[in-house]
Amino acid sequence: MRRGELRFRLGWSIIWAIYDGLSDFQRRWLEGMGFGPFLRLEELAPDVALIQALKERWDPVCHAFLFLWGHMIPTLEDVVRITGLRVDGRAVTGVTYTSYQEPVERLLGLEVRGERSSLVQRTALQASLGVANARHRTGQSQAEYMARLTEDARAVLAEEEGEAADRDLRRFLTLMIGKLILGTRGDPVGCRCLPLLEDLSSVGSYASGVALLAHLFDSLGTSSRETGVAGFFPLLRVWAYYHLLSLGRGVARRRGAVPLLQRWQFCRDERSLRWQVTLIHDILDTVPFGHVRWTPYVGEKDAAQSWWGKEVVSEATSDEDYFRAYARRYGAQVYKGTRRPLDPEGWISSVEGILHSTIQQRDDLQVVVDQLRAELDRAQQMVGGASSSREDPGRSVLEGQLASAAARAEDALAQLQEREQELRTALARTTTLEAEMAELRLRPEAAEVTRWREAVEEASRWRQEAEAAACWQ
Repeated sequence: MRRGELRFRLGWSIIWAIYDGLSDFQRRWLEGMGFGPFLRLEELAPDVALIQALKERWDPVCHAFLFLWGHMIPTLEDVVRITGLRVDGRAVTGVTYTSYQEPVERLLGLEVRGERSSLVQRTALQASLGVANARHRTGQSQAEYMARLTEDARAVLAEEEGEAADRDLRRFLTLMIGKLILGTRGDPVGCRCLPLLEDLSSVGSYASGVALLAHLFDSLGTSSRETGVAGFFPLLRVWAYYHLLSLGRGVARRRGAVPLLQRWQFCRDERSLRWQVTLIHDILDTVPFGHVRWTPYVGEKDAAQSWWGKEVVSEATSDEDYFRAYARRYGAQVYKGTRRPLDPEGWISSVEGILHSTIQQRDDLQVVVDQLRAELDRAQQMVGGASSSREDPGRSVLEGQLASAAARAEDALAQLQEREQELRTALARTTTLEAEMAELRLRPEAAEVTRWREAVEEASRWRQEAEAAACWQ
């Protein structure tokens, strides 16, 4: 693996095998804590190329991805829909200890790696849960491998409620949180969340999904030279599958399954990692605005629920100001592929962004116009059904108000449609102009062509003279 290419260490199979080995009452506890849907997810084959390409587009200053159409980030709605983890509740935070040896010994019966370390050896933590040997045996199928790990765990884990069962549950939660939700880059498992696990009855009150997203953002902000990755990157993959269908990296399956991570599987690509990353950048550099899905969850349960989350803060007072500022700020930085558009100053991207915003406004306003017209038709029918408008003057007033509102909305819609056409014309003109300018930049000046021609003719003359002189010798 080349330097700078990402390596993934999740270990889902081991965690699921141990989960299946837990007693029924322990699994009920985990369900009550809100981890049930998350623990029932199936492991996805890692899409390393997609994650690396997205990581290369992450801006650590504004904490967002940079695309041609502007900033874009996963939200808390993405977290809860894709992973099933809760995003409401208490913050996953607390005091950072100078030494975790005491809580690790007391709550887990293990040791940390060093006096001031917050890490425990993964192998020791797994062994305490019954999985001392997690290697595949020769000729062993995946089903046989999982069954063996589950039986090993079941033979060690407590079968009845009590201190031993509480300790097993804390060990399992430490492994799950430390390797999946707040995963570390190396092999050891972080245990900074251990103080929050002391009172098992309060674990379910924490917003683990928020912690997952914050940890993912923090990991994306690390240097691109880092080879290991931390965090639950399957979230990022499925987020990209939903919002950026043009990538074609995922295949939909299991329609209706929740959490949504279960609906996708990765299209395996045998080509080199660097080739795949470059291809992804090429696609992202040419994705039309209409192919970006801004509201992919329409039609899902609770689709109308108001989700809260982190927004990209901008001082722009309008969409047009935002896109112009975005083009000025990032310019050619957003282009990562080989098929880079002829748009060094971001002019074309800015016009495309304004056009896309106008189209969205037009569509929204069209809905309003249709609703007002429908209300006006109903009001007119009501007035027409009465013997005289004098019998119910309120209906006549309502009809007039609706007619006036519908007229104003139609005027605004007409202006937006005119604005859209102007932007389409401007975009076509700007694109053509950029292509002509690029051609002119590549075309040499007439004087320079003359110099080249004279140099070639002179070199040809010298060669002919040299050949003639050689014939007389």
